[in-house]
Amino acid sequence: RTYVLYEGELLPVGPDFKLVLADATKEKLKVELDGRVLAGASVLCAGAVFMDREIEIGRGVLVEPGAYLKGPLFVGDFTEIRQGAYIRGKCYVGRRCVVGHTTEMKNTIMLDGAKAGHFAYLGDSILGREVNLGAGTKLANLKLTRQNIVIRIKNEAFDTGLRKLGAILGDGVQTGCNSVTNPGTLLGPGSFLLPNRTAGPGYFPPKSILR
Repeated sequence: RTYVLYEGELLPVGPDFKLVLADATKEKLKVELDGRVLAGASVLCAGAVFMDREIEIGRGVLVEPGAYLKGPLFVGDFTEIRQGAYIRGKCYVGRRCVVGHTTEMKNTIMLDGAKAGHFAYLGDSILGREVNLGAGTKLANLKLTRQNIVIRIKNEAFDTGLRKLGAILGDGVQTGCNSVTNPGTLLGPGSFLLPNRTAGPGYFPPKSILR
């Protein structure tokens, strides 16, 4: 059953509701009850799966059918969690983000405006503000050798002490379709990873273009 989350209350949707399931990131998601607009209401569609109570949903959020959410999880205002999204581990999704169709998030932070719209894998990663991932982008988080992730910056190696670490993408980074980042990749703000290319591991300065 579809529910509306409004001012801390879960309201089952019935014939007295009118829903406009438009782009939540642009505040076009609309909910009316008996002709009264419920400003900032979130819509949790029938078929979405919420696995526990450690999930906080902000204002104006749309969770589409078939999405799977497992806490602890925070979802910021005006964000879309689309059909088939799979969110697990400890995740934070900021304001006006998109977790798209068949996109998987695990132990990942998405800052405001970050978008992973289609077929992405975000493992143990951080996406800065307004990052946009092309369809099929994979942020790999585990080396085949199962050894700790080591990041090299200017010929100096830093052992993170972590077996799993994906990518840290600065504000405004964009990736092309079917691109991959190796475990322990840091892309500076404004960088571009072109389609069908693999980046890292290591640090790449701001406005890099990885061909």
